[in-house]
Amino acid sequence: MNEPREDRSGVEYAALCLKKGEDARLRAGHAWVFSNEVDVRRTPLTGFRPGDPAVVLDHAGKALGVAYVNPNALICARLVARGLSHPLDRSLIVHRLNVALSLRERLHERPCYRLVYGESDGLPGLVLDRFGDVVVGQVATAGMEALKAEVAEAVAKVLKPACLLWKNAGSVRAMEDLPEYTEVAFGQLPAEVVVEEGGLSFAIDPVGGQKTGWFYDQRANRDQLAPFAQGARVLDLFAYAGAWGLRAAAFGARDATCVDASATAVAAIGANAARNGLAERVRAVQADAFDFLKEARHARERFDVVIVDPPAFAKRKKDFTEARLAYRRINEAAMQVLSKDGILVACSCSYHMPRTAFLETVNQGARHLDRTLQVVSQLQQAPDHPVNPAIPESDYLKGFIARVLPGA
Repeated sequence: MNEPREDRSGVEYAALCLKKGEDARLRAGHAWVFSNEVDVRRTPLTGFRPGDPAVVLDHAGKALGVAYVNPNALICARLVARGLSHPLDRSLIVHRLNVALSLRERLHERPCYRLVYGESDGLPGLVLDRFGDVVVGQVATAGMEALKAEVAEAVAKVLKPACLLWKNAGSVRAMEDLPEYTEVAFGQLPAEVVVEEGGLSFAIDPVGGQKTGWFYDQRANRDQLAPFAQGARVLDLFAYAGAWGLRAAAFGARDATCVDASATAVAAIGANAARNGLAERVRAVQADAFDFLKEARHARERFDVVIVDPPAFAKRKKDFTEARLAYRRINEAAMQVLSKDGILVACSCSYHMPRTAFLETVNQGARHLDRTLQVVSQLQQAPDHPVNPAIPESDYLKGFIARVLPGA
């Protein structure tokens, strides 16, 4: 039975007991418990409701830590605190936010960054992005949904922002059987939300836009465009708000063409180019990236730098083969519109596409065109998305800046 256990503060939690030998990954630093790892004869998952807290025990009954549980999900528990010193409450979240904030304030002078990156910051299922005086949060799990009020109180205490917006959507919520919704937790969302990056300002849409409205994970990678953008013709595919293309223009690109299938995104690119005085050198085009590349190739257009930063093609492990083909097709097509001795920026945000496999895939496209790649920089997610080495799933973004030369 799920007999209660007390933490050191006297709070009682039901026990969740693991099968023999299933504690090794947690002891190594991971935070996830899968449903087939639970000894359901001793602690039936049916004894829990989605979001319930629990003390996770090894087979011998030793406490590993405090987690929250979703009996209906494959990842049925996520460890939030190790040992029994900290209950799952506002005080713990305040502590975790302060620890997370201390890193971001070392990294950035301005309050524009990812403040909380889930498991890597000890708050599994939670993302918080900060845009000056506005914080946009995403809750992905039933356990964090149950703690949503405590999170809001902790954010108010630590940051004192003008507004906290919940943008709760995404595939993980579906797997946790949670509805999608957007709501203001406190404060008033301003008419314009602005993010600052690289000396530029971008108006974003945290309500109707993708994710929280901005992709901070590529910021450090966009910084690396500088030596390649000066005087160049740049093509930014899957441009969204135009971050890559506008940054290239600010670095001195002769012109930057930003392509996105969304009319809303194209309008945002134009507006952001104008607000930064770059409208004369930035062109926004509404088109499918594959179709645009096909037409550009037929028109014999050439670009000195092509950036390929698509959404995840491999969202699940079973998508790997199909995704690999898509990554090869798009990057091969991109190389076909590159000028001689051009630069390809190839990115993947698919965790299920390993770095070595991704580079091999891009190189296959190059060899099919009788081109040779020189990788001059390997890209990863920005430092405000820190990687926990015990949680490989926290390391998802990979990419390469590569010189593309004629085959020799």
